[in-house]
This record gives sequence, structure tokens and C-alpha cells, in this order.
Amino acid sequence: MTTRPNASTSPVPSPLPGAGAWPRAWLPVGIALLVALLMQFGFPALTGEFVSKVGLQAGIAVILAVSLNIVNGYTGQFSIGHAGFFAIGAYAAAATSVYGSIAIWGAPGRQAGLLGTGVLGWGELLMVGGCVIGAIVAALAGYLVGLPSLRLRGDYLAIVTLGFGEIVRVLLQQSGRLPRTEEDELLRLPTAGELFPPPLGGAQGFDDGVVPYASLFWVYLLAGITCIVAFRLKQSSMGRAFLSIREDEIAARAMGVDIARYKVRAFVIAAFFAGIAGGLYAHSGSVIQPKDAGFARSFDVIIMVVLGGMGSISGAVVAALVLSALPELLRDFDAFRLIIYALLLIIMMIVRPQGLFGVREIWDFFPRRRAATPATPPAGATP
Repeated sequence: MTTRPNASTSPVPSPLPGAGAWPRAWLPVGIALLVALLMQFGFPALTGEFVSKVGLQAGIAVILAVSLNIVNGYTGQFSIGHAGFFAIGAYAAAATSVYGSIAIWGAPGRQAGLLGTGVLGWGELLMVGGCVIGAIVAALAGYLVGLPSLRLRGDYLAIVTLGFGEIVRVLLQQSGRLPRTEEDELLRLPTAGELFPPPLGGAQGFDDGVVPYASLFWVYLLAGITCIVAFRLKQSSMGRAFLSIREDEIAARAMGVDIARYKVRAFVIAAFFAGIAGGLYAHSGSVIQPKDAGFARSFDVIIMVVLGGMGSISGAVVAALVLSALPELLRDFDAFRLIIYALLLIIMMIVRPQGLFGVREIWDFFPRRRAATPATPPAGATP
């Protein structure tokens, strides 16, 4: 006699968890790709070449501000040597692009694109590879900086990071000149004897042979990816550990948070994206110089993070865009431009000391619509 399973007790197969998670997960990336395409093909036609260049530098500033926000905003550390990672990424990406072009095509210079639009070409792909290499080198530097500063906080950590930036600046100044052929002064690959010190241009900077491959498409696509990674990091368990360290380090340690490990992770992630920003800057038509690792650039990025709100991704984005465009908007007041700029910063700090959005995001200020759910009748009540 066979027993049929009871329909009420037999397990019912349920759909796989997260079956609709993939479209939702990739939707922000699709939006970032759409914005990048609009910036590439629509923004220059509406604004002109000069505004497009300002928009390009603003996108690079967004990546820098969001990356620094991971250290200063999430974990509550105070790093003022972020420009050191930026410069490392810039020089590593430029060296990869220039010497890679010589090794592959025989000479540096712009290479023909696959689509002919400045979006997808052999040179652009080489630039992206250089940005990745620069980001990895910068992340290794972030690991080296994070290790000795595990027991440091506040002003002491700031001094260590400031010293790191100055060390990078001095080392770049002492780098060797770019190798050239004796006949026609073209760049060539360095020999083994010319690798120490590395041929990175010395005090005059690294400009020869670096093609401005960085377009609005690549800058804003990578800026969007940076913001997506930063936001999802903030919502993850690692991000919660970062925030717990910021709020109370002693309490976080008592709850089992490995303070040392998470501090190093914050430095590595922030340095990685700073290296990407540096690689894009090196290919934006700007001459990269040792002073790019100095305190002045680090201080500019700190202002963006503080004005946007420590820990707010959207605040860092808005502050980076505004502070990048503000000096150009004040160009007609050339004699008083810096005075007006400083007064606006002072007024902002007096009126809104926590920054534009504080620790919240811009969408937190808008009321959310909640679906109306029917009230559950009490037990025994007749409908």
C-alpha cells in the first residue's frame, strides 16, 4: 500500500532567491553608461569646447572627492595626503600609455579608433589599461600607508599622510628624464640602466607623448562606477564596520570589529579610485607634475568632502561639481575671484557646518511614497 503525500505538508518549490536581482543590480550601471553617452555626444554640442573641458575636470574631481570620502567620511580618519595616490596613478597610467604605445606601435601618438568617435579605440583601451595599472599601484601605496598608521588617529594620522604626499612629490622630482633617440629626438623604451631612477620626466613633469584620450564618456562612466561602488560599499557589512569605526572606535572594537583590517581596507579602496582619477587626469591634456602630489591639491579635495558632508556620496558629487565650476564662473571678477571664493566657503561653513547634506544623501530629503497596505482585521471580526 502506497501512501500519497499530503498536499498540505509537501514542500512547495519556491523560486530561486534573487531571481529579479540582476536587472536591479545592473540598472545603476546602465544609467551611468547612458549619462556617459549623453555627456559625450550631447553636452559639447550644447555648451561648447571650453565648458566641456571644465566638465571633464569636474568629473575627475568627482572621482577624487568620492574616493577620499571613503576614508575621511566613512571611517572618520583624517587623511590629507590623498593627492599622493592621485599622482602615483597619474604617472603610472601615463608611463603605461606612452611606453605601451612605443612597444606596440613603435612610437607614441594617437591611434585609430574602432568606432572613430573617441569612445572606443585602441588608444582609449590602452588608456583604460593604464588607469587600471595606476589604480593598482596606488592601492599598493595605500596599503603601505595604512599599515604603519593603524594606531594613529586625528592629527597624528594627518601628519603621516601629509608626509607621504611630500615623499611622493620629492621622489617624482628626482625621477629621470624621458629617454629619447639620438637622431630625431623621438621617445623610446628605456634601457635597464635608465630604470633607476625611473624615466618619468623629473621636475618638469611628464607630458611628452601622452595623448589626451580621456573623453567625457570615459570620465563620467568611471565616475558613475565609482559612485555606485561607494554607495554599495556604504550599505554592505564592510561599510557598516567603517561607519562604526567613525562613530566610536572603542565600541566598534568591543563589538568585534577588526579596527586595523578595516582601516587598511578603507585606505586601499580610496587609493585605488584616486589612482583611476589620476590616470584620467594624465590623459585629459593636462601636464602632470610633481606638485600634483602636494598639499594644495589634497586640500582642494578635502574642501569638497567637507562641504558636501562627511560620509555623503551625493554631497561629495555636488560639492565637486560646484567647486570645479565656481572658479570659472568667477573669472569675470578676476581681481576678486579668490576673495569671493573664500568668502563663499566661510559663509557655507557658518550656515551649514555639517556640509550640504551632512551624513545623508540627497534623496533622503525627499518624502518616499509608501504603498498603502490594507489594514488587517482583528481575529474573529467579520469583514
